Amino acid sequence: MTDLPRLPFERANLLELSPAFAVLRKEEPVTRVRTSTGDEAWLVTGYEQARKIFADERFGRSHPTPETAPRLSNSSLLGGPQGEHATEKAAHDRMRRLLAPAFSARRMQALAGRVQQLVDDLLDEMEEHGPPADLHELLSVPLPIQVICELLGVPYEDRDRFRAIADDMGDLRDLRRSAAAREEMQVYTHGIVTAKRSDPGEDVYSDLAAADLPSHEVATLAGGLLFAGHETTMNQIDYGVLLLLSNPGQFEALKRDPNLTDAAVEEIMRMGASSEHGLIRYAHEDVEVDGVTIKAGELVVLATVAANRDERVYPDPERFDVTRESTDPHLGFGYAIRFCLGASLARVELRAVFGALPRRFPALRPTVPLDRLEQRPDQLTGGLMALPVTW
Repeated sequence: MTDLPRLPFERANLLELSPAFAVLRKEEPVTRVRTSTGDEAWLVTGYEQARKIFADERFGRSHPTPETAPRLSNSSLLGGPQGEHATEKAAHDRMRRLLAPAFSARRMQALAGRVQQLVDDLLDEMEEHGPPADLHELLSVPLPIQVICELLGVPYEDRDRFRAIADDMGDLRDLRRSAAAREEMQVYTHGIVTAKRSDPGEDVYSDLAAADLPSHEVATLAGGLLFAGHETTMNQIDYGVLLLLSNPGQFEALKRDPNLTDAAVEEIMRMGASSEHGLIRYAHEDVEVDGVTIKAGELVVLATVAANRDERVYPDPERFDVTRESTDPHLGFGYAIRFCLGASLARVELRAVFGALPRRFPALRPTVPLDRLEQRPDQLTGGLMALPVTW
């Protein structure tokens, strides 16, 4: 099939998705596509279809023959199969049991005061810097890095080192570069975990050090937590600011009523799409979804950014609305057995930012048009190089 739609699709605007997603969602929410590596896959753009696959244990991240498995990209993180096929479920369940207490909603709420203090301090520094300023470097980058360092037990002074490794890890085109960086991240973080065995603290890496886990699992978990714990939140801060400043009425509404902060965060998570890469799953047996039979071993790409704009679930889905009321949660954090363990942490950080930013900088505005913002090309999580603002 040479005429299959080819990923990635063309995207003209930072705050809009590629139009092809809406067309496919309307006509065929589970459809055949060809990935950037030339492999065939099933692209899922519908909300209900994506939720079903998230919740179905017959889909996983592993593949029985990973060397020949179809790939979405050359990312070593999310481009192809991960984990051992025979033990994936047991390893996943073990990981969630170990980490769930550390990332529980109660523990994250206990961190809220500390996070708010960090936000206030960074906004103080931004005010002292004066306009114009790069909000990306002054707020979006340092906040999640400092939070995740304190939570995990990673030295904050190492931030430049692991940020550089994370950039290489996120490479979508060069598999060797991405894989080498992933290995470097695992070696770096595993060294910290190992040191915690003789000098533990009140942090997640100390919990990993005390756990009875194989060394390779500890290394994988530690490296993955550090990467995901700062990259994704950084991008959502940037995109949340862009969404608000591109919709002045919504920014005004949030300034007038801080009680809208929680709803604003959820709307930012629904619509903020720094990357259209998608999440991969492999069918572990033949499964029928939406009338389509996905055969064992075939690749499924969950386009959660497209599912979050499904018109069958969200009225006027392309409209950014901080007052939106919905009984159906977005898929920005996944769903069911694949719901992100870090969701509560991300919400605490985003609520602190978007509760304070409109109050502290009510005249905030961008200094560069959307189409002139420099992006991070060929990166798994996408995002911006800078976010110039004034006030």
